[in-house]
Amino acid sequence: MRPCPSSLARPAASALPCPDPAGTPESDGCCCHPLPSPSPAMGSSHSISEETRQLAHKTGFTTDQIENLHRRFKQLSGDQLTIRKENFDRVPDLEFNPIRSKIIQAFFDKRNLRGASEGFVDEINFEDFLTIMSNFRPIELNMDEEQLDRFRKQKLKFLFHMYDGDSDGKITLQEYRNVVQQMLSGNPHLDKESARSIADGAMMEAASICVGQMEPDQVYEGITFDDFLKIWEGIDIETKMHVRFLTLEPMALCY
Repeated sequence: MRPCPSSLARPAASALPCPDPAGTPESDGCCCHPLPSPSPAMGSSHSISEETRQLAHKTGFTTDQIENLHRRFKQLSGDQLTIRKENFDRVPDLEFNPIRSKIIQAFFDKRNLRGASEGFVDEINFEDFLTIMSNFRPIELNMDEEQLDRFRKQKLKFLFHMYDGDSDGKITLQEYRNVVQQMLSGNPHLDKESARSIADGAMMEAASICVGQMEPDQVYEGITFDDFLKIWEGIDIETKMHVRFLTLEPMALCY
């Protein structure tokens, strides 16, 4: 997969694992089974069905999609109730992703799971897994304008957290440089200095969009989330951030 290095927005969108509407229960050649209980306290088929319904309401996934993702969760966890970072070693398509570590960290980032200000958890359960994966749901045709706006902001908040490594609410130039260098690390034709130039240029563009004409001695301290929304205005994030339900396979978005 080749990331697009030409702007602040496109590198992030192309490098993220981008849930695929084609991932149906039949597509992996196995029949559907009722969703096993993610928690040991649940047992009856009625309670399982109710949990699935609640998860569908919370995440926006269909029950079929939840069952697909639960099968994948059980594969990753080795039939355990939780997943740790090392379990993502079982996803071969992530092995060569240049920002593999950031993608995996995102699953354990408290900002994405609990709405906390910072920190990471050591392991996640199935509900946590679904919460993270819901950021990659494809757009639904029946969404109204308000739902689309909320859906878009949810995706962009998740993406913003991947850039904002120190959880201070701003993407600094150095944080952006680090991401660009990681993304371009597999390109033999671009060295660190080239990556640095790309990051610096993108940050200057971001400053011009968000601040406008800057004074010669004015310093742009970093991209806030409100700035991030402005930068992504008019860019189709809704269809770019998705991932294959059955394989978690990252998809190339630019060529």
